[in-house]
Parts: sequence; C-alpha cells; structure tokens
Amino acid sequence: MAKAKAPKRTLDSYTIRGTNKVVKVGDCVLMRPVETSKPSYIAKIERIEADARGHVKVQVRWYYRPEESLGGRRPFHGVKEVFLSDHFDLQSADTIEGKCTVHTFKSYTKLDDVGNEDFFCRFEYNSSTGAFNPDRVAVYCKCEMPYNPDDLMVQCEGCDDWFHPPCIEMTIEDAKKLEHFYCQQCAADDKIKSRNHASRNSDTKVDNKRRRR
Repeated sequence: MAKAKAPKRTLDSYTIRGTNKVVKVGDCVLMRPVETSKPSYIAKIERIEADARGHVKVQVRWYYRPEESLGGRRPFHGVKEVFLSDHFDLQSADTIEGKCTVHTFKSYTKLDDVGNEDFFCRFEYNSSTGAFNPDRVAVYCKCEMPYNPDDLMVQCEGCDDWFHPPCIEMTIEDAKKLEHFYCQQCAADDKIKSRNHASRNSDTKVDNKRRRR
C-alpha cells in the first residue's frame, strides 16, 4: 500500500533567508525575477505553508507594473505605481528578497519621503481582459488626465482644479514661486486677475515632487 502523502502545514510567518526579517500573511514582498535584468516582482502573501521536508512555499497575489498591463504605461502612471491583479501563484519562499509597502493612493501622496520599498496602488487589474477597477478616476488640468503624484501641480483658488505648469504655459520654477494662482477662466474677472502674481513667500497649494531615498 502506498504511503499517504504528508499534509502541508500552514505557517503563521516566515523569516526571509539570510535576514532577520519576518513576513506574515497580508504582507507585501519583493520577489526575485527569473531574469536578473528585470526589477523585483511585487506580491501580497495570501498563505504560507511547509511540506514534510520543511520546504516553505507562499501563495501570492501578484501586483503588476503599468508596463506589464495590456494597455502599457500611461503618462499619469506614477513611477512607483502598481496594480493589484487577479493572478495568484504558489512560489518558493526562497525567492522572497525582502519586504515592501504598497500604500493606498491617498496615503502615498502624503509621504514626506518615498523609499525604494514604497509603492502605491489605486487600481485592481484583470490580467485576462486588461480591465481596471475602478474604470474611472477623477481627471484634472486642461489635459484632463488623472493625477500623477510624481508631477508638480498648482491649484486654482477660484475653481479648485489642479493644473500642470506646462499646460498653462508656466515653468516649474515660476510655479514654485506662486503666492496665488487663478486659472485663465477664473482670472477673467479683473479683480481676481490683479491678484494672480508670483512671490517666493508661498502659501498657494503646490504639490511638489516627492524626494526619494
């Protein structure tokens, strides 16, 4: 009679080989790619299990980078943007390189510093159809593009819309000096137009590029 296969054990955590870093279910990790020339894969751990020989595997849900999606990278995609996909895999835990953090879009935009292990996600991605959820997001500026947190934008004090300096024929340097800003439509009122000036003593909302370590 054939021996029964030893059941797999579910583990609460796993210590990344060669480190003292512990990962648990729900953590996001960087995983070694097959091709060393490619960046690390990003995944969310769904389950950790060990077989009778002590070999540990992790069930992961992959994050896709924009260039890995059917539509490719778009101008509004951030450098650190990833999409949570419907693609699951069982991988050797030995391929885990380290931990990372995938922030919500809102929390990412509030970071003072963006580290190498910081990413953000605002879409879920269907790897079969190329569809995104949500399929619509707010757009800004004359170019009507979703917000890219890597780009500097200035906010109109009249309509509250945000604008890319190049889209309103303004340099980045001038945008950083703004004290008040009113878009062309709002500045049609002469009283408002007279207040549309630059100053180094800024209190206008200007979203600067984030510093990276």
